[in-house]
Amino acid sequence: MAFKFEKLKVWLKSLDLSGDIHELTLGFPKEELYILSSQIKRAIDSITLNIAEGSTGQSNKEFNRFLGIALRSAIEVVSCLYLAKKRDLIDEKQFKIHYDKLTEIIKMTQALRKALQIN
Repeated sequence: MAFKFEKLKVWLKSLDLSGDIHELTLGFPKEELYILSSQIKRAIDSITLNIAEGSTGQSNKEFNRFLGIALRSAIEVVSCLYLAKKRDLIDEKQFKIHYDKLTEIIKMTQALRKALQIN
C-alpha cells in the first residue's frame, strides 16, 4: 500500500459499500438508469474519492474540507436510499443494511475530522 488513504478504515468501508450499492442498483428498473441509479452511484463514489483525494499530500485543514464533502455525499446516499424505498425499488431489509453501513461511515468520518482538528 503506497498511499495514506489505503490504510484508512473509513476509506476501505466506503469502497466496500460502493460495490454493494452498485450491486443494489443492478436490480433497479431500466427507467431509473439515468435517474436514481446514476445519482446514488455518483454520490457513493464521491465518498471514497474525496477521502482519498483529501488524504494525500494535503494539510489537515484541507483534508478536513474533503472529509466534509464526503460527509455530504454520504447524506446524499441516505436520501437516495429513502427515494429507492419510497419507489419500491428496495425493501426495508435492504434499506436498513445500507443505512446502517452509511451511519457507520458517517460516524467514522466525523471522528476522523475531529481528530484532525486536535492536531
